[in-house]
Amino acid sequence: MKKFGILTLLTVILMSFTSISGYQPGDKATDFKLKSVDGKMYSMSDYKDAKGFIVVFTCNHCPFAVKYEDRVIELAKKYKSKGYILLAINPNDPAAAPDDSYELMKVRAKEKGFTFPYLFDEGQKIYPQYGATKTPHVFLLDKNLIVKYIGAIDDNVEDASAVKVKFLENAIASLEKGQEPEVPLTKAIGCTIKVKK
Repeated sequence: MKKFGILTLLTVILMSFTSISGYQPGDKATDFKLKSVDGKMYSMSDYKDAKGFIVVFTCNHCPFAVKYEDRVIELAKKYKSKGYILLAINPNDPAAAPDDSYELMKVRAKEKGFTFPYLFDEGQKIYPQYGATKTPHVFLLDKNLIVKYIGAIDDNVEDASAVKVKFLENAIASLEKGQEPEVPLTKAIGCTIKVKK
């Protein structure tokens, strides 16, 4: 009886951890409908011919997110022609991070010349589903919205020219070959997502 009780307790703990942690590689992601800086609503179902989606949780103010901005812009350009749509999502609550307001998102997108939707997770409903914890935090989905890779873009936050391993690009290369990524999960390095207290 005691053994059964411990097993039940462990199961409950694991289930509660899973629900907190969000998606894992192999899970099917749910679509979303979020407002972009152009005032339009976007969802993955808008892209019928997409081969996959690069969902990047990012923001205006986080130093890590800022260091990755140019790389995110390049990724969007490089992979759009290959059928992969990059969607950037700001998960921060502007009450906790005023620099990440929708109005300032519009300013930042214009300054940087974003060519991809920069979406606002109003009410912070989407990032918990995904299990995003940092900005930036990347989720690679195939055309069926199956999660194939979660984590960091590459192995060097500080210097794009010193990157040795391009985690995200390697995962996309595997998908292109019809294979599963060798490394489906890495640790996202960045700022914590800001929630109103």
